[in-house]
Amino acid sequence: MDGISCDRCSKSLLIDEEVRYQVKVVVQAAYDPMEISTTDLEKTSPDSWKSLLKKLENLSAEEAQDQVYREINFDLCPPCQKIYLTKPIPDTDVFGSSNSSGSGMST
Repeated sequence: MDGISCDRCSKSLLIDEEVRYQVKVVVQAAYDPMEISTTDLEKTSPDSWKSLLKKLENLSAEEAQDQVYREINFDLCPPCQKIYLTKPIPDTDVFGSSNSSGSGMST
């Protein structure tokens, strides 16, 4: 993420390569619906708010944030960019099909 070396293979990007690729990964909670109305808030009991706050007490600020949103940036050299495009998640292909038993994602 320093722009000087590939975050996958550590090759120098400024000396060994003419171009570098930036990868931006956004991981966010996918709640439906995304909007909370005043009516929704009025229906929520004080006990449910207390329960939520109790759960949050046991989490660090980073852990709580990770449950909602996280952005990660990488710099890649051209060979690693090609690998990333064909296999962004290890043990899966670009379609999300698992390439090994019991691991990876499936659709």
